[in-house]
Amino acid sequence: MHIPFITGFPGFISRQIIVELIQQKKVETIYAVVLPSQMKIAKEVAGELVKGSQNVNIHIVEGDITLPSMGMSEESLQEVREQVTIVWHLAALYDLAVPREAAWKVNVHGTQMVNDFVQTLPKISRYMYFSTAYVAGTREGVLREDELIRPNAFKNYYEETKFEAELLVEKIKATVPTTIIRPGIVRGHSVTGETIKFDGPYFFINMIDNLSKLPVIPYVGKSNAFINVVPIDFIIKAVVYCSENERASGKTLHLTDPNSHPVEEVYRHMVWEITGKLPKGRFPLSLAKKGLQLKFVRKTLGVEKETLDYLTWAAQFDTTATDEVLKDSDIVCADFIDSLPTMIAFYQLHKKEDHYHIQIK
Repeated sequence: MHIPFITGFPGFISRQIIVELIQQKKVETIYAVVLPSQMKIAKEVAGELVKGSQNVNIHIVEGDITLPSMGMSEESLQEVREQVTIVWHLAALYDLAVPREAAWKVNVHGTQMVNDFVQTLPKISRYMYFSTAYVAGTREGVLREDELIRPNAFKNYYEETKFEAELLVEKIKATVPTTIIRPGIVRGHSVTGETIKFDGPYFFINMIDNLSKLPVIPYVGKSNAFINVVPIDFIIKAVVYCSENERASGKTLHLTDPNSHPVEEVYRHMVWEITGKLPKGRFPLSLAKKGLQLKFVRKTLGVEKETLDYLTWAAQFDTTATDEVLKDSDIVCADFIDSLPTMIAFYQLHKKEDHYHIQIK
């Protein structure tokens, strides 16, 4: 039975991975490294996750991934090194508007510290590193899993630092059995709509909801691009399966939607679900970008200005390696538009709760 070590707890994806591991009865002991400032909430969340699971223990270890040995005490370090067989590295600053210095410290330097730690584990059987499909930056066309090509530019510092971090992880593939996961834009559960943060595609939902009293809601610009949004339940089932599948060792996998939809089609369905009206007319993208330069406009609409960069980005994700790994499973990605009503319903239920919303800067 594996003993996992997880960074990024108590974040949404790390919580869901732990829930899945417990439900599948794959773990009895779990270690999670947590910042001192997050210890209280991490212990509370851990207690909730193991309720009803008498044989499962989540050990919360105080630390910081940006420090050598992740800032753990010698006692904790020794215990972890003796026990841990699989490392899940999820800790990162995911905000599209994150400043470069902060993103570099956590996403790049922090990953180097985790890499160094992973290479000291005598029982390591798999290193599961969470990257993003958007390491491609501004590259367009078909993007392959087996390539990591520096683009001419990145749309934001999140993309840039995740690219640099993935380069670091790529270097240790030869000595550590590693799987690099590149998810698309992650949304809530396809059946329940549950999430803990309204970011990514929820910025468009914020905007539409905040404009819903207008007589007409226009399209923003004109786009022939497709948007790649994947539900958390697909991601979780896929990564847990991949963590034990030898075909995934040494691979980089696109966990993206194999049947993604055009941006304008998704936007049309969002407007309809939220307002009961179809969008009409077009608001020029150039004016929208100028408007979102103003903090007042961003906060009023609940949209980060970097969000608009994805409206016209014409890229498709190859999933050849992922398809090969998952071919014997029953794991499939739910259709975004088919499951949009549950996503909107959850949003409507919780949209007035501040803790779900990203602080717009």
